[in-house]
Amino acid sequence: MTASTLASRTGGQVLVDALRLHGVDTAFCVPGESFLAAIDAFHDARDVIRLIVCRQEGGAAHMAEAHGKLTGQPGICFVTRGPGATNASIGVHTARQDSTPLILFVGQVARDCMGREAWQEIDYRHMFGHIAKWVDQIDDPRRIPEYISRAFHVATSGRPGPVVLALPEDMLAEAVQVDDAPPYRTAQAGPTPQAMAELRDLLAAAQRPLALLGGGAWTRQASEDVAAFAHAHGLPVACAFRRQDLLDNRHDCYVGEAGLGMDPRLADRIRQADLILAIGPRMGETTTNGYALLDVPRPRQKLVHVHADPEELGRVYQADLPINAGVAAFAREAARLEAPAVRRWAAWTESARADYLDNLRPGPMPGGMDLGAVVAHLRETLPPDSIITNGAGNYTLWVQRFYQYRGVRTQLAPTSGTMGYGLPAAVAAKLRHPERTVVCFAGDGCFLMNGQELATAAHYKLNIIVIVVNNAMYGSIRMHQERHYPGRVCATDLTNPDFVALARAYGLHAERVERTGDFAAAFDRAAKAGRPALLELPVSQDALSPRTTIAALRASAAKKGG
Repeated sequence: MTASTLASRTGGQVLVDALRLHGVDTAFCVPGESFLAAIDAFHDARDVIRLIVCRQEGGAAHMAEAHGKLTGQPGICFVTRGPGATNASIGVHTARQDSTPLILFVGQVARDCMGREAWQEIDYRHMFGHIAKWVDQIDDPRRIPEYISRAFHVATSGRPGPVVLALPEDMLAEAVQVDDAPPYRTAQAGPTPQAMAELRDLLAAAQRPLALLGGGAWTRQASEDVAAFAHAHGLPVACAFRRQDLLDNRHDCYVGEAGLGMDPRLADRIRQADLILAIGPRMGETTTNGYALLDVPRPRQKLVHVHADPEELGRVYQADLPINAGVAAFAREAARLEAPAVRRWAAWTESARADYLDNLRPGPMPGGMDLGAVVAHLRETLPPDSIITNGAGNYTLWVQRFYQYRGVRTQLAPTSGTMGYGLPAAVAAKLRHPERTVVCFAGDGCFLMNGQELATAAHYKLNIIVIVVNNAMYGSIRMHQERHYPGRVCATDLTNPDFVALARAYGLHAERVERTGDFAAAFDRAAKAGRPALLELPVSQDALSPRTTIAALRASAAKKGG
């Protein structure tokens, strides 16, 4: 089309049309006057794009990040300038560390006010420059199709991650004539035949191999291909921190999670392995137990490191065989790889699996509420496709240890360790999959960091089930405090609201469950309530984690002091 035959559109309309053409069907926001022209354009696109209005920008950004995790497509979030952008930065950081595609649009001051520290003005290139993959500002509405196309390509290419685009408010209101860009397409590198041949030779020579799955851009097909590869080779497979859903935990080759609170037997097995096949993870601090399980920069174990971003290969660990490939492309070729005629590690895999199954059995827990028994009940009764979400805190150790995830994207949890993630993630999950059961675990401290998003769940009639684990303290900080400064409690006690009354004020079904034996019936009532639900579980402060108590830590400290 020539410019004279194109319809005139505002920048906001060009932007929303571009989102629609790139396949966006859901966007999250907290409205602001700085992007009113875009909001107006969403009104005309309301039949194809749902604009979900949230109660705080941190919640909105985490919903968009969770949407990106679930779909593999960039989560879309709109926030206003200044305070809105700073609130949303937590979601950008989560997307960066979790390798999640996300595009954050930030309303900006008008172009004629820039550089004067106008009302709520921030230079977003400087603000987000170290945590986003790309940050820019669209000053010419004619270039919106170009910028949006690039944003989708950057967010999904290589190691997926966040993109931030600032939108001057007068730019969004300006009328222009411009062509739209076609939908984006993402290219992924694949393994070379030589790399797969080297991998085959390394496997043939190994006696104690172990595969480690992690990172972003996983698909159901990639997971199934890796499962077939593991089965054919009899390989033990561990998953990186909060990536437990990359392989069905019921698979005979699944041996546990390499993350916070990992089974010491699994940690020892990683140390003892003679070959580590890392498919997708960055091999970060948490998964490697503070970089202690593998020597830096050259591990004692033979290391094959598969990653979509060449800059991650050799960043910390020097691999014997670095493979620059997307996980889907690698998994497809791995599933076709001929298994060695002799597998020396059959007993090694069986022993690792036995350790994992043994680790699933909850031990005794102080107090009337046994969180291990609660998670075990859900493990046995929830539908296999249920989505479990959580934020950060010691309560998550029970979920990660005793639940079994049944496949890709049944777990939504931040590898960044951010609190307040579970509830927004549950909202996003239920929006995307209304037919599936969605259960959010949140500690009392974690929950109140985004508890206002109960209003969003109620508004959109999203029947999630929130389980608030209430020990009236910041549990993970108390654990470290007791280890390093035993008995000197400071800054970790909490005074909480009545969570049941609070949830009911939002219109939820809510109950307080004080005894383990009452949980099953209470959860059943919550699941059948026909509205969002919250269950408060008071737990003993003494129960710091599935492996220790305050009493045990203090006794150990007293023994050392004596």
